[in-house]
Amino acid sequence: MSSLASTSNERRAVLPWESQLTPSERSFLKTLDRPEKIQAFLDEQVGYNKEVTCRSPRRVLRDRVAHCAEGAFLAAAALRVNGHAALILDLETVRDDDHLLAIFQEDGHWGAIAKSNYAGLRFREPVYRTLRELVMSYYEHYFNLAGEKTLRNYSRPVNLARFDPIDWMVTEDDLWAICEYLCTISHTRLLSPRRERQRQFVDRRLFQAGLVGSV
Repeated sequence: MSSLASTSNERRAVLPWESQLTPSERSFLKTLDRPEKIQAFLDEQVGYNKEVTCRSPRRVLRDRVAHCAEGAFLAAAALRVNGHAALILDLETVRDDDHLLAIFQEDGHWGAIAKSNYAGLRFREPVYRTLRELVMSYYEHYFNLAGEKTLRNYSRPVNLARFDPIDWMVTEDDLWAICEYLCTISHTRLLSPRRERQRQFVDRRLFQAGLVGSV
């Protein structure tokens, strides 16, 4: 047999992070082979977590609950298994909770996957030319329970591969180290200082629409 034929028949080497997943975990994540499928799984099969936890993707798959950070980690793991980088991006707010997105690119455009209790803070199609465009698509939908628009800054993309040493995909420990890291990196301001000082409030109908399906 020629060396070329022999090489073509060799199985691809398993990467260290892949070997941590069980066959069933790897097979399931492989079925989430489109960002839309990942979002549907988070929306339809994963309940919203109101506890103070920071579950790994393995724990989310097992427990079937997640808040935004846990949902972003699970989505990033599914993207990674299917050939994308495991990228997340932090949205920073005032008088509100921050929000994590798992982000991806298709044809040079950005999209996002997210778990949220607010209807408008979830999936984005990959149609945004820049990360700022993507982030600004969340601005009108990002409000607190007083109806105030609260989105202010966004981080650079963070590749979760940097956290492979703590086994972020499968650990039974909470992933607070990732959240703490996001607090240390620089964020880009979205609004001018003058606009930041002017508190803006969402339209009543959009407020009600954003709460559809919340728990």
